[in-house]
Amino acid sequence: MQKLNTLELFVGCGGLLDGFEMTGMYNTVASVEWQKYACEILVNRLKTKYNYTDAENRVLHFDIQRTDELVNGWENDENFGSNKGLKGIIKGKDIDLIIGGPPCQAYSVAGRVQDKNSMKDDYRNYLFESYLKVVKIYNPKLIVFENVEGMLSAAPDGELIVDKIKKGFDEHGFDIINDIKGHALLDLSEFGVPQKRKRVILVGLNRRYFGDRQNQEILLDFYNNVLASYKSARVPTVRDAIGDLPKLLPSDNDYYVGKRKFSHQKSDINGHIPRYHNRRDIEIFRIITNDIATGKNLYQSAEALKRLYTEMTGKTSNIHKYYVLRWEQASNTIPAHLKKDGLRHIHPDPEQARSITVREAARLQTFDDDFEFIGSMVQNYEVIGNAVPPQFAKKLALAINDLLVENGMAQ
Repeated sequence: MQKLNTLELFVGCGGLLDGFEMTGMYNTVASVEWQKYACEILVNRLKTKYNYTDAENRVLHFDIQRTDELVNGWENDENFGSNKGLKGIIKGKDIDLIIGGPPCQAYSVAGRVQDKNSMKDDYRNYLFESYLKVVKIYNPKLIVFENVEGMLSAAPDGELIVDKIKKGFDEHGFDIINDIKGHALLDLSEFGVPQKRKRVILVGLNRRYFGDRQNQEILLDFYNNVLASYKSARVPTVRDAIGDLPKLLPSDNDYYVGKRKFSHQKSDINGHIPRYHNRRDIEIFRIITNDIATGKNLYQSAEALKRLYTEMTGKTSNIHKYYVLRWEQASNTIPAHLKKDGLRHIHPDPEQARSITVREAARLQTFDDDFEFIGSMVQNYEVIGNAVPPQFAKKLALAINDLLVENGMAQ
């Protein structure tokens, strides 16, 4: 079987890429990412899991907004060094798919609420334009564009971003589904992800290859039948995802390993080390996890949680700060915000009285245990929260291959 060549933009640590690689049907020609630590995690994954001996060459640490340099190469940049660029890596190969999604913070509803100007001035609103520039240059058979649900309502300059994206793809010769909200807004828990996570997954068909076929009908069939056939029989739970990991109990006293301070036991499993919690927070975690475990349910309302916060800290808050994962339900969404605190992702076991670890966040995002997170704890939480769950990405990759085979564009 001849593999399909992929170029990935905004690759992060490679959640989407990992799913495509799992199928054995795709060849990662090149990937682009501006965060250095995310690139390092991805390079390690490509080398150790997928045997790309030249992984450092295939992962470009660069700013996609500088598209001409990204394609043709750059020299002696203080942040990005020197590189021969995509042209020097791709070397005339046909790119079958371009995959990726710009950073979601500018489109997220939460980001707009928290920003004083509703993210209207955020440059990330328009990173899709850089994506389109690369699409125009390499003209693949098909594109995959992923982003948050908030993209559907974002309008930083008064025009909906989603309408700009539709126009852009159309001008570049690609058809995407007309009714994006009705068909391309997917609940990833339906595909075996143990987490409430909705994402817009746009698949674009290049009219140069698909011609004047009924592309809307092809896309409708893709979403309603081809991709839908990969849905799971049940939604996995938090217990399914993390229930077998070793317990990490609070230590009797805080202790140090080198300069790092610990409040809990730690394990030798990659990423399965709790962040530090002070004794007050450990007690709060015990109270609210016991409340659920015993069925007393005294702290199930936002008002009760706000009162507890005030009683324990002496401070007030307009929003409740705590959320405990439920063993027999899917997790709430795993966000990049986990890098700042884990108060909305508290482990359900009262004995452990802590927030979730990097490895637990990774499990809830369906990263395999052999996926190594080699950055700092803060960096690891961020790249995991920003990623597409690999097990969903695998199903998407299989469905896309089915689509291409059905239309004579893959074997």
